Parts: sequence; C-alpha cells; structure tokens
Amino acid sequence: MLKTILRATALTLSIAAVPAFAGTTLKIATDSGAVGSPSGEALAAWAQAIEEGSNGELDVNIFYQNELGGQLEVFDLFVAGEVDLMISWPSTSYDKRIGILNTPYMVTSWEEAFTAYKPNGWVNETLNVVFNDLGLTYYGAWPEGFAGVATSGAYATSLEAAEGIKVRTPPLFPIPQILQSMGYQTASIDWGEVFTSIQTGVVSGDAGNVIYWDYEYFRDVLDYYVRTKHIFVTGNLLANSETLAGLTQEQRTLIEESAVEIMAARFESARAEDQKYVDLAIESGMEYFELSEEQIAPIQAKVRAEVWPQMEADVGKEIMDLIRERAQ
Repeated sequence: MLKTILRATALTLSIAAVPAFAGTTLKIATDSGAVGSPSGEALAAWAQAIEEGSNGELDVNIFYQNELGGQLEVFDLFVAGEVDLMISWPSTSYDKRIGILNTPYMVTSWEEAFTAYKPNGWVNETLNVVFNDLGLTYYGAWPEGFAGVATSGAYATSLEAAEGIKVRTPPLFPIPQILQSMGYQTASIDWGEVFTSIQTGVVSGDAGNVIYWDYEYFRDVLDYYVRTKHIFVTGNLLANSETLAGLTQEQRTLIEESAVEIMAARFESARAEDQKYVDLAIESGMEYFELSEEQIAPIQAKVRAEVWPQMEADVGKEIMDLIRERAQ
C-alpha cells in the first residue's frame, strides 16, 4: 500500500514538474495601431520572435487597436493579466505617475534617448519604479521622435518670440504647462477640431507632436515647424509581471531580448521615418527649423525649473529627484 502511495505521489510530483508554460498561449496587444501600421507591424514581429524563439512552447495571439476595446479598457485587461504583453501608450488617468513619460527635456538626442530607455538605462529604471507598482515590467521605448511646434503666420525659436503665439496642446499634464513655460499661450482642443481651429485662427498651430502628425493632417494650414525637442514621444514595451513569473527563465529572457530588438529596430526606423516627413514637409512648402543646442539651452533651463517642480505632486519627489540627478 505504501509503495502504491509513493508511486502515486511520485507520479503527481512528476506531472507537477512538467512546466505549466509548455504550450502556453500569450495575448499581445496594442492600444494604438491597426494591422499594417508601424506599431501593428512591430507587435506582429514581437509575437513572431517569441513563437520562433520558444520552439513552439509559446503561442502568441495578437490583438490590434480596438479589437479588445478602447485604450483604457485594454490597459485594464493588461493590469488584470488578461493581456500579457503590450505596446502601449497608457493614460495618466490610470496612474498619474505615468505622466513621467511626458517629462520635458529628459533627453535631447536619439543616441541619448536609446541609452536612457534601454534596459539598465536610467529612464528605463525610473519608469520601472512606476510600472512595477502596477504589476508590469517595462522593457523599453517604442519611439516616435522628438516633439515640436507647428504654426501658421508666425514661429518662435526663442522664449521671447513665442509670446503672443497661441497653440493647441493635448490635454495631458504637463504638456500645456510645458508650452506655457516656453512662452506660448495654449488651448486644449479636440483632435478632430484642430484643422478648423488653425484655419479660422482660433490657434496659430499645434504643439506637442512629432512632425508626421502635423504634416499628415495639417500641412495645408501650417507654415512652420520648429523642432523644440521638449518631449521625446514614445510608446512602451511592457509585460504583465505575473505572466512572466509563470514562465521559465529562458522564456522570460526571450521575451525581454526580443522586446529590446524591437526597440532597437524602431529607433532606427523611427529616426529615418521622422527625417522622411521633415523632407516631405519642406517639399510641401513648410519651413523647418532644427534648434541648435545653444538655442535649446535657455528654453530647457526655464522649462525644467518651472515644470519639473509642478510634476512632483503627481510623480513624487523621489522620482523627480532621480530625474534631476540623471538628466544631462
């Protein structure tokens, strides 16, 4: 009888020892990107790398923009573990500390950004403080590029020149505060009304976007684009930490390394894509200004001095002190 019990126990233990992650299906999603879009293609590439690298142990189901619901709904599913991996642009309405993504002048060059956002980079470590509290693991950035100010009739390459120019900003803290610190007047206007607002003179332009959006949607009513670099616009490569805990170390490493490869590839393609739209904007008749380090310096100093303290209430003094210590 004892031998039978021992055999049964051994069998149970051997079954338990079979990894629960063998044949595991993961759900990967994005809140911003349809099939064939740059972020959609990156999502598919990440899924393919995981499936091929795991030798069939991991299957990945892909869900594109709106297939699981709106932005907040998908992020809710993600935090709850119903979605395992994401390329996400999470809202600060979920956790105000996510506003760290909009911290002005954390980085000012593509090279500096890649170093800061990759694993073991200082921005990466800072973001993980926030995302870990939500049960998420941050791998790195999915960059769009550096933001600028696109205007009609007048433009500014200095704090003084911005006075009297009114621009539309997204209603996301601290973006309006950043532009106000830069000398602009601001108005929060729904995206669908921006074209008409510029056309009718309600505002002189759009602020807070990479040049793609201003060229693609508003080039007929814009004259200038000034690359102020006040924000490095980026999505996020993330994983649900509880999901990761249920995988082998090899599988966790595979997911992280493939995420970093996606990030590195995107840094290259985003930079090239951004330059393509600079060229297209110039061809369409827009004047483009890339501010020098000397021109950015006084803007950067003023914005950091005025906006960073305002962020402490949402982000926390500890995180802002870390940013002050690490940012160049």
